[in-house]
Amino acid sequence: MKRITGKTKEATLIEMSNTLDSQIEGNNGSINSITDRGTQLPGHREERRREFEANLEKAGLELEAEDKSESGDRKTYYLKIHAPWEVLATYADVLKIKVPFKASDIPKAQEVHLEWLTQPFRLPDNIMMPEPDYFTAPFDKSKVDFFLIDDKDTFFPPSTRNRIVYYILTRCPYYKEDCKEEDKTGIKRLLNNGTYTSAYPLHDCKYWKKAEDMQCDSERYHLYRYWARFLCFYKKQPLNLIKKYYGEKIGIYFAWLGFYTEMLFFAAVMGVICFVYGVLSYEDNITSKEICDPEIGGMIVMCPLCDKKCRYWKLNSTCLSSWQSHLFDNEGTVFFAMFMGIWVTLFLEFWKRRQARLEYEWDLVDFEEEQQQLQIRPEYELKCTGRRFNRITQEMEPYLPFPSKCARFCLSGATVLFWTCLIVACIIGVIAYRLAVYAAFASVMKDSPTSKIQLVGSLITPQLATSVTASCINFVIILILNFLYEHVAIWITDMEIPKTHLEYENKLTMKMFMFQFVNYYSSCFYVAFFKGKFVGYPGNYSYMFGKWSMLRNEECAPGGCLIELTTQLLIVMAGKQMVGNAQEALLPLLRNWWGSRKGRSHPKSTYSRWEQDHDLQNFSQYGLFYEYLEMVIQFGFITLFVASFPLAPLLALFNNILEVRVDAWKLTTQFRRPVAAKARNIGAWKEILNVVAILSVVTNAFIVAFTSDMIPRLVYLYAYHPGNKATMRGYITNSLSFYNISQIPEDNLPEHGENPSWFNSSTITTCRYRDYRYPPGHEKQYTHTMQFWHILAAKLAFIVIMEHVVFVVKFFVAWLIPDVPVGIKSHIKRERFLVQEYLHNYEVEKLKMQLSQSCSLATETAPLLPSSPSKHRVLSECI
Repeated sequence: MKRITGKTKEATLIEMSNTLDSQIEGNNGSINSITDRGTQLPGHREERRREFEANLEKAGLELEAEDKSESGDRKTYYLKIHAPWEVLATYADVLKIKVPFKASDIPKAQEVHLEWLTQPFRLPDNIMMPEPDYFTAPFDKSKVDFFLIDDKDTFFPPSTRNRIVYYILTRCPYYKEDCKEEDKTGIKRLLNNGTYTSAYPLHDCKYWKKAEDMQCDSERYHLYRYWARFLCFYKKQPLNLIKKYYGEKIGIYFAWLGFYTEMLFFAAVMGVICFVYGVLSYEDNITSKEICDPEIGGMIVMCPLCDKKCRYWKLNSTCLSSWQSHLFDNEGTVFFAMFMGIWVTLFLEFWKRRQARLEYEWDLVDFEEEQQQLQIRPEYELKCTGRRFNRITQEMEPYLPFPSKCARFCLSGATVLFWTCLIVACIIGVIAYRLAVYAAFASVMKDSPTSKIQLVGSLITPQLATSVTASCINFVIILILNFLYEHVAIWITDMEIPKTHLEYENKLTMKMFMFQFVNYYSSCFYVAFFKGKFVGYPGNYSYMFGKWSMLRNEECAPGGCLIELTTQLLIVMAGKQMVGNAQEALLPLLRNWWGSRKGRSHPKSTYSRWEQDHDLQNFSQYGLFYEYLEMVIQFGFITLFVASFPLAPLLALFNNILEVRVDAWKLTTQFRRPVAAKARNIGAWKEILNVVAILSVVTNAFIVAFTSDMIPRLVYLYAYHPGNKATMRGYITNSLSFYNISQIPEDNLPEHGENPSWFNSSTITTCRYRDYRYPPGHEKQYTHTMQFWHILAAKLAFIVIMEHVVFVVKFFVAWLIPDVPVGIKSHIKRERFLVQEYLHNYEVEKLKMQLSQSCSLATETAPLLPSSPSKHRVLSECI
């Protein structure tokens, strides 16, 4: 049923199923909701409601008002809307809704011999397949006897009924016939101006127990018992039941999310293997041993990392961070980066096959064209005053003039560009914070006061403190900008006036993802590709805003910036997942508890089914949009920067196992039943995933080449190692250049009292820094050595080779795996053949019956004629 609620003199609309009112708890209806704004005079609201309800009755709907004295708060009353068979049949014909006409004769797949292995993960058959399989065809009201109609009351499922009624509500006017005002149309405008407060489909029963009416399927109860509880996390999802109860659009989302989670398992296993390899090869890491060795790393004096406040330091002070870097920066990193490039291709290709199967099973194969032609947004029809002739439909249709479309597009683009620049400005601010606060942390921690902290005291360094605090600040900025931009993106998309629902969703998707991409990933891109790359060298350092700003560009640790990228990725990714799950689980629960506090005090006999649903949260039209956006952003984290953190897929897997059940729980227990909608696929998100997949190959190749220390180590191992045997001994000394301390400008030297007690300027004349430059006294002093150019060439060669290898494998795999399974193709062709054959036979039989009736009538009337014609003449007349 569909209903609308209102306070005081306002009403509630309910679309009822074809059941008696006394069985309302067991019906399969639908509803939506909005809060009373009270912006219009009550008399105006009453007039609008009166005209709207009169027009609904003219459209064939049957209305039933419930007096406000019967409601729990005695202030709200409800209007129930019943759609009789004639209305359902008429609009099913208009919307070309597919309905069964013949039981499927295609044999099901044979049972595999090892099915007992999957038995613990399966649900009962009546839950997995709540409906038998049929061949379907678009409904035609003139051919009612062609379809399998056993009972008109249950022929159209609840999701179809509430979709039909919602279609009528969004297009029903609320003006009088004698004064047409085109903008006064649809339930959405009535909700916005406070005429009604909400409109929503009803759940069929309570989620914790079955309906008292035995004829009700109690699908909500089954969904909660077998799907929404966390203890069912290892069970398969009842996708067919989800589709039947919530509609195809929500069903497609959960199918995609479940498949994505399944594929994450393989990526997580491989990531754990690579991480374990890093742990097991811990003792074989000669580079870290040299850094930690007091005779090697303890004798190397490093140049100050910032001006004035930073002191000279010894290399072995980074011993712990070098061991940490080895966990993620090892030979397994290259393999895992290439594996993820292939994994993402397999994920997308296998999802295409799964999606093709769902399209066939859920009758969505030809839905795209129907959606484009039939689902024109009411807002487009109202705001576009111009009309033009459509040569295809031979009808006048609304359209948006080209100058207006260009102006709206330019304004939209300018707004998106402004917000993107705002994100960049915030990132620059965070970078400035990192540069400014590092000197402060270095000054505070010069005597190691944090070492007194138990367990983690020795881990806290100026670099770590700067990285963690900057990442946390950046995460808070991300959340704030997301909150502000969400409303802006919706306003921009509404301003462009998209023609169809599909176009509206695609435009909103692109705007939101572009913003989120820059917002979430920009800090990771900075650490991966910019930090430590434009530092300069002692005596000629580079500054962020020029030397006057005193903000010297950051340097990477001797082991590279990879561990900092891992820290940044972990904080942003894990923080987003924890905040997101807390919001999704706790906010609806708290809001419903507060909203239903009055209803809980009423007796169960007066707290009706529709009142209980009214106290639940409204599932907005953007509900699924934010769910997709959350998962696609996560997909970017585990693909774009996965070379720096092989455990990212494991974190995503744990999150998604929880995400599936949290989404199912809140949809089943905390939200009103959404209006059923159809969708053939995941929409624009598919193209976004493809773009991210291609970009991930490039980013991971650059991370391995320029962010990790892998390529310089390999060049040293095979070209610059001492002696005849390839070894990594001496690599640390080889990778650090010398600088004469006496040549360092005064502005770059530590202030008096900042230097450590062991530093003696008379005995220590040089310091080391991370670069490949000629030493002081050389004829090319402080210019890049030939080894630097060899390493650069090796990095570029590695990027080209890795990209080409991964892309060749990707495209070969994509070519090898067909998008649509062969069996599904044959099933689609057979169904189309049967539709044509059965329609042809139906028309022939119908014509024969008409001819037979005509001939019988002609034979009966023949004796009454003046002269009896011959049999051949009668037959010719019949024909």
